[in-house]
Amino acid sequence: MKLLASLLTAAALAAPVFPALAAGPAPQAAKPDLAKGEASFAAVCAACHGADGNAVIAANPTLAQQHPEYLLKQLQEFKSGKRNEAVMKGFASALSDEDMRNMAYWLGSRPAKAGFARNKELLALGERIYRGGIAERQIAACAGCHSPNGAGIPAQYPRLSGQHADYTAAQLNLFRSGARANNPQMAQVAAKLNDKEIKAVADYIAGLR
Repeated sequence: MKLLASLLTAAALAAPVFPALAAGPAPQAAKPDLAKGEASFAAVCAACHGADGNAVIAANPTLAQQHPEYLLKQLQEFKSGKRNEAVMKGFASALSDEDMRNMAYWLGSRPAKAGFARNKELLALGERIYRGGIAERQIAACAGCHSPNGAGIPAQYPRLSGQHADYTAAQLNLFRSGARANNPQMAQVAAKLNDKEIKAVADYIAGLR
């Protein structure tokens, strides 16, 4: 009986070891190749988003200094169709996951140029919405997720600081209409904003730094 008990105890102690040994160490993702990322970006994206990721055309987003995880997610969702935009789907479909990752991390390493607000009449309204929301209509403050200076939170919420007002307003309108459906949280916020409020907060965001 003592021998049997000893064998059972030994087996119980040894049992958890085997799955751990079988599983082995978790595979490590390859380090992004920034040189390849820069080359891919120059070939595919620079015409619309600027050679260094700072878009000159206000309708196109500045991508420099954006969180790589966010950029990678957007590219993957353009490719899959979860974020429905015909032009970007065409470009993203030609990229491998490795291409996307290299570009995302290269863009994250580029400094973004400072922007500025243009509409002084709407500045106070934009600041109110961004920093405090609109409590009576259950509109959350943008700063809660995107940080007071617009830097965002890596891997969760994108950087907004200095983003073109035209682009930000366009995205808020797409969220509001349901045409952009890859972020339910943003759709809920945008659904409660009117045209003036969208214009105001987009312009305020452009001047954040």
